[in-house]
Amino acid sequence: MQLKCSLKAALLGATLLAAAGSAHAQNVTLRALMEDVPETQIIEKLLPEFEKETGIKVEFEKIGYGDMHDKLVAQLVSPESYYNVLEVDFLWAGEFPTAGWLEDLNPYIAKSGFDLKPFIPSMLELLGQTKDATPILPMYNYSMGLIYRADLLDDAKVKADYKAKTGKELALPKTLAEYVELSKFFKAGGNVVGAAMQAQRGDPNAMEFSNYLFSSGGAYLDAGRKVVLNSPEGLTALKLYADNVQNGAQQGALSATLDDTMRLMCAGKAFSMVTYWWMLPQLDNKEKCPEVAGKLALSVMPGGHGESGGWGWGIPKNTSDESKAAAWKFIEWVQGKKVSIARALEGHAPVRSDVFEDEEVLKKYPFYKTGLDIVASGKSFPIFAYSAQYEDVLGAQLSLAAGGQAKPEDALKAAADGLTQLLAK
Repeated sequence: MQLKCSLKAALLGATLLAAAGSAHAQNVTLRALMEDVPETQIIEKLLPEFEKETGIKVEFEKIGYGDMHDKLVAQLVSPESYYNVLEVDFLWAGEFPTAGWLEDLNPYIAKSGFDLKPFIPSMLELLGQTKDATPILPMYNYSMGLIYRADLLDDAKVKADYKAKTGKELALPKTLAEYVELSKFFKAGGNVVGAAMQAQRGDPNAMEFSNYLFSSGGAYLDAGRKVVLNSPEGLTALKLYADNVQNGAQQGALSATLDDTMRLMCAGKAFSMVTYWWMLPQLDNKEKCPEVAGKLALSVMPGGHGESGGWGWGIPKNTSDESKAAAWKFIEWVQGKKVSIARALEGHAPVRSDVFEDEEVLKKYPFYKTGLDIVASGKSFPIFAYSAQYEDVLGAQLSLAAGGQAKPEDALKAAADGLTQLLAK
């Protein structure tokens, strides 16, 4: 079967890793299709160090997330993949191994003596590790929280206006409902919008809405993997999500992506954004975002839980044994403690506990303590062979509800039914 074939191929690759030596590896160029986000840029700056150490050249092709899956699959089903080291989203961690496209990394790990103990167990589990196989090694996490303008919460005039209009003291919201009301308050004031929202149909709004769902106490699946999305909590989440898109967010939010929300927040035109916690150092930058640098703070999602996700590294089966050996050299280098700390000092979202706890990292970025809380409290989108397809199903219904084209009750039922149907395939 495919798993047995995968294991044999990986064992052969690990054997050749020892036999090939650096002389052969120096002739290899590794090519990876990478999402064009800060994490990729952080690693890209360090690639000359890897080439200097090993003689192996690494080339990143950077594109938007929406185009990655189809472009990768086209290569993985071909006789030989152009990309010989893979960046794999957790949403594909059910699909790619099930299809037999990835090498099992366990033989490489064993042969090289690479230590997995520092890796956060939930990240390994998220990316499909079992007692028998490790198809994907964690690269970075993208758990989501709330980035907000602390200076606006501390502003005396804003406090007075809020008290006059609501009768309440202005404070960081503790519940999702309080957050949406605060968002609408800021937009009504006219100076900033309340929330920079990525409500474009598909991955952007599916990930963003998941935070609203988990913060409301809802879930996609119960412990027995029964679909429970269509619940009172789910309906509350969808109604609040639609309300914020319509009354708290920027104009054009229904077509906005992560890049759009980053630009809006960077320009100082939004009070908040629900986003990946590691975006804080990218925004809190005097050179890139002078309008908001020094004015931002991070918190766990109001309600206590946000969306948790992550990316990992994989090695495609349909490449040469020589490139597989070189790919593993790169993976163990980039996820080793030394390089992981160097990445963290530039804003990397660690998957190793020893990096979260490093004194130098915490000295530069004290908010990593909050980042760890966000990771620890995060909940996952449903992971199965059709996770990517479900993003489209869910995203379509969210877009209809947020755009006022469907009742939230109807959209939620359709989204739940779609999940049930895909799980049954």
